[in-house]
Amino acid sequence: MKVDDLTREQKKADQDVEQVKARRKRDQDRMDQGLVSNPKDLEHLSHELVSLDRRITELEDIELEVMEQLETAQSELASLRDQLETIDEKGKGLLASRDEKAAALQEESQKVTGDRTWTASGVPDDLMALYEKLRESKGGVGAAALRQRRCGGCGLELSPADLAAIKARPTDDVVRCEECSRILVRTSESGI
Repeated sequence: MKVDDLTREQKKADQDVEQVKARRKRDQDRMDQGLVSNPKDLEHLSHELVSLDRRITELEDIELEVMEQLETAQSELASLRDQLETIDEKGKGLLASRDEKAAALQEESQKVTGDRTWTASGVPDDLMALYEKLRESKGGVGAAALRQRRCGGCGLELSPADLAAIKARPTDDVVRCEECSRILVRTSESGI
């Protein structure tokens, strides 16, 4: 993660600065206490102190840059966490809505199944067997309404001769579509 990498980099930069500062202090203390008496060594130590001051400045600049990057990354991370929390909340809401709708559909399915069972209880066994066979072979629709001279299953308009033949049959006779073989249910809208 970017924040973790930058945090490690910032700690390393801080350690580097502290290490160079400690060395500078040690060298400065040696000079201040007069522990270096050789003029050549003293000049060398003086140059090293200048070099260490420059290095401290460079390292502090690096540390500041890393701290700025870390602050930006932490801000981005906080924003992403907020977005994720919002998405999670929306997701929970959608799941709850889905569960409610699924429960309502399950309840409706049970009611329809109960209604179908009650309605089917009065249908003769041979007619029910035919219906179930047709339902399986016709994509779940074994019977279709005859409306405005059209089969509600295949959508084709029945010929006048077929309509006349259907009209002549008793109302409790099982009538089937010549085209799709579904059971036709005659209604007041059949057009016969």
